[in-house]
Amino acid sequence: MGGSHHSEDGDHDYEELTGNPSIYMHLAAGAAAGIMEHAVMYPFDSIKTRMQVVESNKQLLYSGLVQSFKHVTTSEGARALWRGISSMIAGAGPAHAVYFAAYEQAKHYLSGGDDKKINPLAAGLAGGIGTIVSDMLMNPFDVIKQRMQVEGAKYKTIINCTRSILKTEGFTALYVSYPTTLLMNLPLQSIQFGLYDVFKKTLNPDHSYSPLTHVTSGALSGAIAAAVTTPIDCAKTLLQTRGLSSDIKIRTVSGVIEPFKIIIKLYGFKGLFRGILPRVISFMPGTAISWTTYEYFKYFISS
Repeated sequence: MGGSHHSEDGDHDYEELTGNPSIYMHLAAGAAAGIMEHAVMYPFDSIKTRMQVVESNKQLLYSGLVQSFKHVTTSEGARALWRGISSMIAGAGPAHAVYFAAYEQAKHYLSGGDDKKINPLAAGLAGGIGTIVSDMLMNPFDVIKQRMQVEGAKYKTIINCTRSILKTEGFTALYVSYPTTLLMNLPLQSIQFGLYDVFKKTLNPDHSYSPLTHVTSGALSGAIAAAVTTPIDCAKTLLQTRGLSSDIKIRTVSGVIEPFKIIIKLYGFKGLFRGILPRVISFMPGTAISWTTYEYFKYFISS
């Protein structure tokens, strides 16, 4: 893989990749990062979904993190924590590939070609642009994944689940949560990318390849962004799992405001923060892994 890039030229090569027209490099690094990030922390994501599912007539089975893990593993077996992972992998690879490619191109353009300067605004805006494109790709896979994650999900495969949704609810069910997903992911990714840029350049001013910096910056930026956007995530889960509810009001919920009203009515304002702990726990290592994998591939390909 070649020696460490600590020479002036090495730093320049590695960081300047952002301005490199090699879009395939960003696509490959992004896809690898996306799959790594989501696969490793998937059980936490499953628990978060269960904690956020809204059922008007049921007592909350999933309140604490440890208790929720115990409940799933004893009543359904540990394999239940991995249900729907194939949908996540099928979507995350292409979605993250497109995401990072769009992010790098936009950031290079918005920062006027100077990728060395701390520029959280350019990084944040570029993160937002990447989000719009990648969420359009990822949304149907995310709906299928969440349907398979809930308790008692009867779908054996993602094809079986997709067929069932299309047959009973139509194609729009795969995109009903897209506006809410964007409402969540635009601030989430803008905060996360902006903070990552600040942390990375503050902790590592000489721009050398530094895995520790990427891990730390990724974990911190991911945790903060995940915590702040949990209420919107709760609304998104409600929209994506609405077809499983026996309550007609929940089954027919749509739009951006309505899910919030239902959650607050049933659980109060604290209901908007259900699943915050598994969400932050999965995001911290998730974004750390994602950024470290991405930066490693950038470094590896450049050397």
